[in-house]
Amino acid sequence: MKRKLSNLLNKLTLTQKRILKYTVISIFTLLIVVLSNLYLQWCQNDLSVDLALNFAFSWHTQKFLLACLVLLMIFLLLVSVMGSFLFGMFFYIVGIGILGYANYLKMSYRQEPIYPDDLKMITEFSLLKEMTGTGSFYLLLGLIMLVLLGGLWGIYRSFKKGRRFQILRMITLCVTIGSLVYISHFNNPNNLLRKAYNKTALWIPYSQKMNYYNTGFIGGFLYNLKIDPMDEPSGYSEAKIKEITEKYQELADKKNQEQATEEQPNIIYVMSESFSDPSRLNGVEISGDPLADYYDVANQTYSGNMLSQNYGGGTANIEFEALTGFSMALFNAQLTTPYTMLVPKIDQLPSLVSTLNAQKYQTTAIHPFNTSMYKREDVYKVMGFDRFISEDTMKYTETIDNNPYISDESAYKEVMDLLKNTETPQFVHLVTMQTHMPYNGKYSKLDYSAKTMDDSGTNSLDNYLQDIAYSSQALKKFTEELKDLSRRTLVVFWGDHLPGIYSEDIQNKNDKQTLHETQFLMFDNQGKLTENSTHDAITSPFYFAANLLEQTKQPTTGFYQLLLEMEQTLPAFERELYYQGGQWHQEAQLNKEQETLYDAYKMIQYDIVSGKQYSLKEGFFKK
Repeated sequence: MKRKLSNLLNKLTLTQKRILKYTVISIFTLLIVVLSNLYLQWCQNDLSVDLALNFAFSWHTQKFLLACLVLLMIFLLLVSVMGSFLFGMFFYIVGIGILGYANYLKMSYRQEPIYPDDLKMITEFSLLKEMTGTGSFYLLLGLIMLVLLGGLWGIYRSFKKGRRFQILRMITLCVTIGSLVYISHFNNPNNLLRKAYNKTALWIPYSQKMNYYNTGFIGGFLYNLKIDPMDEPSGYSEAKIKEITEKYQELADKKNQEQATEEQPNIIYVMSESFSDPSRLNGVEISGDPLADYYDVANQTYSGNMLSQNYGGGTANIEFEALTGFSMALFNAQLTTPYTMLVPKIDQLPSLVSTLNAQKYQTTAIHPFNTSMYKREDVYKVMGFDRFISEDTMKYTETIDNNPYISDESAYKEVMDLLKNTETPQFVHLVTMQTHMPYNGKYSKLDYSAKTMDDSGTNSLDNYLQDIAYSSQALKKFTEELKDLSRRTLVVFWGDHLPGIYSEDIQNKNDKQTLHETQFLMFDNQGKLTENSTHDAITSPFYFAANLLEQTKQPTTGFYQLLLEMEQTLPAFERELYYQGGQWHQEAQLNKEQETLYDAYKMIQYDIVSGKQYSLKEGFFKK
């Protein structure tokens, strides 16, 4: 057989051999592209072969083929850059392999797919190692290094090839780059690829998870490429913004005149990583009370549940809402991470930081991790923080047991050092890390245990219980120490989201709002928040600043007055989840007056993030 094949090839002319060679390469290329697309669907669909095959060849064949076209352009680009089919193929396979695996991990932990902006996290080696595990991380890193070295060798060798090859290579390079640049403008309404998708695609802006399921990984990924943060509201103009700002600034000025003049208080924000109460979940039973110390504080002050925009992750989005007073629900669905996609592109972003800076506060951000995570260093500069203290510049860096992250107790010590400055009022924004995943094996001694309806993830959950117990103890100790300060000190403490450790069965047994509610409290070291305070409030993080200033009778701004009126109508909301009249709804139930208020809020947010920032010129964010 081998001899017959050899004889047959020998009989072919040079032209016939070339045709045969390129035919085989073309078939092999298409096979790689189709299999890689199936692999991405397999990872997207919880490693289900049936779902991947049905998507490709039964339910969404047209969208599958469009995705193959995009992948083909990427494959040909890599081959032309490397100047080698073999090295280009290896580079492509490894890249797609890692992308699919990363998507599977993110879907498992956070119930969210990989977005284009997530690719910027590829340099966060320490975090990637913790998420994938040390062994898998170094295996992947070694594989990448091997492919990169091979790629460089391939590029070096390619320049020794003939003129005909180089011409074909440059043509392919230009065509693929041009094609991918055009594809990158997928969200342009006139984009032909988008129009082809639109013929069969059912886009679901409120659920990116379903978006990827319905349109495929590539379709969902393209949908989340560059787009304006918000669409322009009807009637947007300088005159309309002036009308809104004058109305609420007048209310703020009147209130500020009525407020008694007191010494400016310290204000502390504490966003506690993954802090939540597991006992609130159906399908989970907890032995002991890991949050006893937290509730000792919460039940003496204004406290309750906060509606988080995310489950299992998205810390920076909740932080963005809490600092700016702007809601993620009003952004276009494709703007998934304002810290990386929006803030670095804005010269001025009004926030609680800029408001307090104008009042001569010293403003400090503390994050016991590296400075590049979510571009925090750049973001904090735009917001106007006077300084940023990270793990590299912290004085207190102690950890607990096997936990690799700096403890909450150490972070609070860092805050206390700043509060020793009694001459200047302090605003300190602390984002903790102690309770960050992974949880398994963090502690050698566990004081609490959990049972789940399906006996899933109990080891991680047991360690998580110990984590939040330590956090509760540290918080209580911190609030006790604050009582010794001579300057009034106000604290807003909240958990950013639930940890992504609960099984799909447990998630299905709970309402969406239960999976998105974490605990929050507001604390006053002089005890003035204990009077007439509720312990079961429900709120959203973008109301924190306005609510704190109102609760403690501090000077306010026109923007915060607008937020306070919004809170009366919609105490908490995110996409497809609105809390009104003590009940949850999938859509806001607004009368004409309430809709006017909601539209005013939306217009101010648009003005800042996408518009002309007329409201800044009107002093809407200053007292």
